[in-house]
Amino acid sequence: MPEYPKTTAVIIVDHGSRREASNEMLLAATSAFKAASGYAIVEPAHMEIAQPDIRVAYDRCVSQGATRVIVFPYFLSPGKHWQHDIPSLVADAARPHPHTEWLVTAPFGLHPLMQRVINDRIDACLHAATSTTAIACDVCGDGQMCRLHRPPSAPEMPA
Repeated sequence: MPEYPKTTAVIIVDHGSRREASNEMLLAATSAFKAASGYAIVEPAHMEIAQPDIRVAYDRCVSQGATRVIVFPYFLSPGKHWQHDIPSLVADAARPHPHTEWLVTAPFGLHPLMQRVINDRIDACLHAATSTTAIACDVCGDGQMCRLHRPPSAPEMPA
């Protein structure tokens, strides 16, 4: 694993949700990224609705010694939030820290590994929906979402 300068921080930002489980998933994703990456400073942030927001995350990065902050939008597509909202929020957060530089990266988009992720998720959910020995996935937990919805008269299909 490469090591990056200890003055470079990463903020992983999602939209933010009223659903606490969704917000907790960003914390888990951020923690996993920090453990797997060579970045010493990694903070979660929500664009809106939940805390910590981008300003709080930026302040935390700077308080840990960051002079460069890389913001990764935890989004699938490059929409309005990526193009306008997040850069504006990061610029506002950076203003009190004129000695810092920042970058908003591209979201996941069409990254080549996304096809593998999509396929893995489909396989895991289909297995959970059709097997009595399946383990619930990291998203569904109890498996209530990984189930096949069949018309009442439809016969069961082999897995």
